[in-house]
Amino acid sequence: MARFLFTATYTVEGINGLVKEGGASRVEVIQALVENAGGRMESFDFGLGPYDVYVICDLPDQQTAVALAATIRAAGGLDTRINPLLSPQDMDEALQMRMAYRPPGA
Repeated sequence: MARFLFTATYTVEGINGLVKEGGASRVEVIQALVENAGGRMESFDFGLGPYDVYVICDLPDQQTAVALAATIRAAGGLDTRINPLLSPQDMDEALQMRMAYRPPGA
């Protein structure tokens, strides 16, 4: 499983639906969507700032993450973005890889 951060901003239609249905119902809908895709939702938070919604979840792969984001975005209520998350162990492994690179002008 891979971890992803979904960030989203409500559209006018989406915020009207949120006012009508409430926040708890949206958490249930997203949790069911993630679980039906073979994943697990770790957290769902509403935010005050650049994004209205922050969701962290474990998903089987990147394709599943894209499918979820596209499905949510196509419905029209949210403008959704995906960010893969790396564990400290993933970062340590990546930093151990040695790459040959020449900076511009060197």
